[in-house]
Amino acid sequence: MKKTKKLAFSAIMIALSAVLVIVSKLIPSVWLQGGSVTLASMVPIISVSLVIGTKWGLLSGFVFSLIQMMTGFYPPPANNVISFFLVIMLDYVLAFTLLGSADFFAKLMRGKRYAIPVSGFVVTFIRYLCHIASGILIWHVYAGEQTVLAYAVTYNGTYMIPEIIITTVVLSLMSGFIIKGKENF
Repeated sequence: MKKTKKLAFSAIMIALSAVLVIVSKLIPSVWLQGGSVTLASMVPIISVSLVIGTKWGLLSGFVFSLIQMMTGFYPPPANNVISFFLVIMLDYVLAFTLLGSADFFAKLMRGKRYAIPVSGFVVTFIRYLCHIASGILIWHVYAGEQTVLAYAVTYNGTYMIPEIIITTVVLSLMSGFIIKGKENF
């Protein structure tokens, strides 16, 4: 029964993340090579990790990465296997799966009051770093006059910095619910 409850909770949170992304896509995007500011779409995946643990969080993040890939894949500018592999790994699999490691970072703070929002900040910042790496390795052809690093940091920062802020604020507001949720598992 306990495993079924965890599976159901994870499935609902993955679906909620997907719906939050879809609703956000109703607003026209200004980002030509992908990325968008969503309605706290990472919070449900991070919540899975914080409520039922890192293993379930990573699994939920991985499933969410596959959904993200199926619904919004942007092919890389170079048509070779390595570029496709790196886009899949950096922009999708790693970027979204690692959101599920929030509980790992929260445990490092040993139950401090700020552990939930700080762990959310850390994992969304890790996602930002994945996109920066992708920008440097693959999407650099769009850098123009800028340095590749400046392009990757700025382009990805235009949507990831608001995402980091939104996610951290929402997790801060939801901390009490997340703590109570842990008691149910």
